[in-house]
Amino acid sequence: MTRILVVDDEPQLLRALRINLAARHYEVAVAADGAGALRQAADWHPDLIVLDLGLPDLDGVEVIQGLRGWTSVPIIVLSGRTGGADKVDALDAGADDYVTKPFGVDELLARIRAVTRRVGGQETGEARVRLGDVEVDLAGKTVSNGVRLTPTEWHLLEILLRNPGKLISQRQLLTEVWGPAYLRETHYLRQYLAQLRRKLEPDPGRPVHLLTEPGMGYRFQP
Repeated sequence: MTRILVVDDEPQLLRALRINLAARHYEVAVAADGAGALRQAADWHPDLIVLDLGLPDLDGVEVIQGLRGWTSVPIIVLSGRTGGADKVDALDAGADDYVTKPFGVDELLARIRAVTRRVGGQETGEARVRLGDVEVDLAGKTVSNGVRLTPTEWHLLEILLRNPGKLISQRQLLTEVWGPAYLRETHYLRQYLAQLRRKLEPDPGRPVHLLTEPGMGYRFQP
């Protein structure tokens, strides 16, 4: 049974969607705010998320970014915002589709079926990852023991942690974190990996989790 997490701060809409989706044999969970959505996604691992942008605590785009730090679960945005910029922001953050309120249930169901077919079979990662004595919460963007990371450090770390054991090339990291104009700036990687090791590795001089593959790239070893 496909699991769908519906996130909206309108109780009547949550109830209507839960009833309609359950009637069509979907397993449904609901959340009324962004923090609840992130917790529910991490604990329940839905197969698809229907997400409103106008939440009381977090903007929906922030929720998408938090989810994309650790999972590729399909996200359909359901929003009363009709501006082109809002749609672009949501899609750029990682949403798979955008449905404008008011909407028909049949249209939403068709979008759910289409997105599920298109991205079906993708695996999600773990929301929480341990590096020695430190736990990284990719959904909540926090690190235990009071460790603080800069946005660039987060971006770099997320790419590595989402691909455990996989060699990530210097080219890929530079392109994803800084952009294609920075392909020759390999010293950026050395500098930022050194910073991450100082913050996360038990012995930064002898890293066991954030590894360098000389001349090729970097690897996260769980």
